[in-house]
Amino acid sequence: MRAVMKMAPGPGAQVVTNAPEPELKDDEVLIKVGAAMICGTDAHLYEWSKSAQDFNPRLPLIMGHECAGTIEAMGASVKGLALGDRVSVETHLFCGHCYPCRTGNAHNCVNMGLLGLTWDGVFAEYTKVPATACFPLPESIPMDIGAMFEPAGVSVHALQRAGNVASNSVLVCGAGPVGLVVIQLAMLYGASRVVALEVNPHRLKMAEKLGAIALDPREANVPEFCRKNFPRAGGVDVAFETSGASTMLPTLLESVRREGRVVTVGHPGQAVPVDIASYINKKGITLKGVFGRRVWDTWETLLALVETKRLDLSWLITHRLPLDQFTTGIELLKKDAAKVLLHP
Repeated sequence: MRAVMKMAPGPGAQVVTNAPEPELKDDEVLIKVGAAMICGTDAHLYEWSKSAQDFNPRLPLIMGHECAGTIEAMGASVKGLALGDRVSVETHLFCGHCYPCRTGNAHNCVNMGLLGLTWDGVFAEYTKVPATACFPLPESIPMDIGAMFEPAGVSVHALQRAGNVASNSVLVCGAGPVGLVVIQLAMLYGASRVVALEVNPHRLKMAEKLGAIALDPREANVPEFCRKNFPRAGGVDVAFETSGASTMLPTLLESVRREGRVVTVGHPGQAVPVDIASYINKKGITLKGVFGRRVWDTWETLLALVETKRLDLSWLITHRLPLDQFTTGIELLKKDAAKVLLHP
């Protein structure tokens, strides 16, 4: 089987032709991968950055976690699915028994496996996952769009964590795929204005095309801009950090108004200090984090928006490559790319 494998610690990965085909347990399904997307996390794993190492990846490992495909085989105890079903995959592989799982927070399972990090991933002809991780896709959803339900679901979860943004001013730090969908959703949910921060000129233009006020944070005093342009409140109502840049959280905390909200999505590669007295206590800011998608309400919300064409994800796919050009795809993420799709 062809697959992209991370063989050992250190930079790099390789495309192999002899990866073993997955062997199913009773509660697992075999998926023929129809479309897979390269994520920033994959790039970090390829480069062997600290943020990737913090996930404690299990090597050697088939990389990749964003995919959609068709069920080719099923374990003996699988119910509710059928051969030929088209599915997208929840990449937080939850146990279903721990306290978070029992209380509606399976995305933060105590015994969680992570597809493409601690569990063989989807940059391959076939992958296997627990049947409980499958989200059935209607025929109306193309396979490449289904592969984006995982990252777009993170954006939906971010809006869920922020609460009602109708009539609110919104600041989004990072105009990668997750940030771009956050911008789309904020506008769809009725935000009054959206400001986007991004250093990549191509992605900055993508944010601008969505209707955001686009700023390069290297060229603008962001807190001053927010206080000047939203003087009645003294800053923006809500800020989302989707870039993972460790230097940006203080900027967001300065840019939101008193009693504002900050939602962090990106994973910084180092610890980020927070002045609790200044921002959380005295300024009254609510700080929340996002890790993955809520199972399964985030997915159902996203499906409803995409199926009714309220949310368009297709324009995010800027490049389509065969699996053996994986390295090219990693390099494209540093340039004028949003989502890079791999065909097995």
